[in-house]
Amino acid sequence: MKPRREDSETRYFIDIDLLTRTVLDWGFDQRDKLVQHEPASSSHLRIYVTRGQFNKLEKKSMELSRPRGTCSEG
Repeated sequence: MKPRREDSETRYFIDIDLLTRTVLDWGFDQRDKLVQHEPASSSHLRIYVTRGQFNKLEKKSMELSRPRGTCSEG
């Protein structure tokens, strides 16, 4: 699988379900590939975010998935 590249054409997104108020997915891809995205349901919405917001989401997700009592600092 070819690694995805991040450049000026990269767009970051969060997919949510408005009825259940849940996050379905988040990620990034090239702008031309995201144009082809079709929502799975009428209640699904894709929100585009900045790279900084996306990085905060990824960081917080990693912190929460880390087992308790583990410290990343030396």
